[in-house]
Amino acid sequence: MSEQHAASWPTAIQATLHCLTGCAIGEVLGMVLGTAFGLHNAATVVLSIVLAFVFGYGLTMRGVLKSGLGAAAAFKVALAADTVSIAVMELIDNTVVVAIPGAMNAGLAGFLFWLSLALSLAIAFVVTVPVNKWMIGRGLGHAKVHAHHH
Repeated sequence: MSEQHAASWPTAIQATLHCLTGCAIGEVLGMVLGTAFGLHNAATVVLSIVLAFVFGYGLTMRGVLKSGLGAAAAFKVALAADTVSIAVMELIDNTVVVAIPGAMNAGLAGFLFWLSLALSLAIAFVVTVPVNKWMIGRGLGHAKVHAHHH
């Protein structure tokens, strides 16, 4: 039942960069807010994940809405296009940040805080590219957005 689509590495990289943009905005904002407000590390991670999904879906919806799709239909496209990609990216980047000793407690002025965030997002990107390539090759993930571009 799975239809084969062209799934080049450049296409997968582009889809993952799109995902990374929304994830990074949400992830960084969540980490900054959680740290600034002194939230527990677990609450900070949850906030970061929620905001990553909000911004990830929002960026996709913005593009799809421009094609003339209504809000409900655009949200469905965003769910189909981005859920797995965002979930993989969030799993990896939060695991990396939590695994780096002292990163979550380094504070906003700490070099370790920002270095761990940058490193975690870079690793998440590298891990997510082949996932997106595999999904696009099966007509899933970001392939769902392509029908609504142009």
